[in-house]
Formats: sequence, C-alpha cells, structure tokens
Amino acid sequence: MPAPRSPGGTPVTLKGAPRLPEDEESQDVSPIRVALAEDSYLVRQALVSILTSSEEVVLAASYSDAVSLLAGIERDRPDVVLTDIRMPPSGDDEGIRLAAELRRRHPEIGVVVLSQYAEPRYALQLLAGGSDGRAYMLKERVADRGQLLSAISAVAAGGSHIDPKVVEALIAARERAEDSSLSELTPRELEVLALVAQGLSNSAIGAQLFLTKRAVEKHVGAILSKLCLPDGEEVSRRVMATLVYLADRPR
Repeated sequence: MPAPRSPGGTPVTLKGAPRLPEDEESQDVSPIRVALAEDSYLVRQALVSILTSSEEVVLAASYSDAVSLLAGIERDRPDVVLTDIRMPPSGDDEGIRLAAELRRRHPEIGVVVLSQYAEPRYALQLLAGGSDGRAYMLKERVADRGQLLSAISAVAAGGSHIDPKVVEALIAARERAEDSSLSELTPRELEVLALVAQGLSNSAIGAQLFLTKRAVEKHVGAILSKLCLPDGEEVSRRVMATLVYLADRPR
C-alpha cells in the first residue's frame, strides 16, 4: 500500500508516516482500512463517527470485543486495528493481547491502543515486540480528530506513536529511582532527552531550545553514552531505546 498522507493535527510520534516528495503529494493515495474493537457502545459510535467522516480512512468493520475482531481479520483485511485496552471477558489488557497476537499472525497490520490510563507498563507491554506499527493513545485525545487520524496514519506507515503523558510518566518513574542513570545527565541533556522521547528530530529540538543542530547532536551523543544506549540511524530507534530504558522496572 502506498504510504498514506499524514493528516492534520499535532501528535507526539516516535516515527510517523513518511512525507511524500512534492511531485507525489498531489497523487491520490488509498484510504487506510481500519477495524475497530470497543466494548462501550457510546465510545464505539463516537469512534465510528470520526472514522467515517474522514476521507483518509475507511471503516472496514466494528466490533465490541477483541475475539470477534480477530475472527474477522481475514475477511476485513484492515491496514490498522483501533482497539480499546480493556474489553471483555477479563476487562484487563485485551487490547495489548490483541496487538501481540496480531504481531505474530499479521505483522503488517498496525495497531492503535486507546486507554484511559497513562500507565507505563501497558505501553511497554505494547512495545515489547517492537515499536513499529504500534501506538498507545489516551482516550482523552480522541476529541482531537486530527490526533487520532495522525496516529492511525503513523502506524499504517510502520511508525509509532506514544502519548506524551505516558512519556512523562516514564521519565518521572526513572527520576524517582535512586539509582537512575538520569541523575548523570545535565539539565540541558534532560531537556533534550524529553524532546527526543517525543519524536522530535535534531533540527526540531535545536529550533525549540535555540541550539544549533550540531550542538543537539553532541547532546544526544552524550545522553546515549551516559545511558549506555547504542546510537541508531533513525530517531525512532533512539527514542524506543530511551523509552525502554526509562521504564525498566519503574518504581
């Protein structure tokens, strides 16, 4: 499927849908097929309304539980699954389990998990098999149609999206740990790390902190060195490694 055009909104993404070259932006792109799993009738109808009002997505199917959605995957052929984190029968983490099952059976399908909870452990469970094609988004963001569609677009393109409140919770948990390696970072490095964790490029970080791109690169290198994290070629790999480290056995 051609990379979908990134919709409006200001999401916090680790790696979003790639920007199309200028000479290709005007070309038509196929809408993203979305399958929905949400046990609350009212919330499900609200999501259906958002999805059906957008030309960038097509609602392939809507279900009240993860089991039914899994059973219909072959028929529905979605590009992305949008799922609540808690559904029957256990009401615990069915959305996370669904994402893990899809990773095994249909790794090409992206998953956006909606949750009421800025709980780091849920986000880590979701990303345990890799960050590609996975998003963890708080339900309060759904009111912003652009953010929801942006998360869907990102995972459809193989990218990732983590709610900023979850990022904050991860960082706070590690800062509280007495043995946290974050204590070795300077205040400026902590500022840079927070922006890296939000998916900003080195250029974007420099613009926000009034630093040159070269200065940001030096800060990022120092951060990765102090946290014993390998430097990768893509921002999303650095961010994922940072998130995993920050949330390792949070206290």
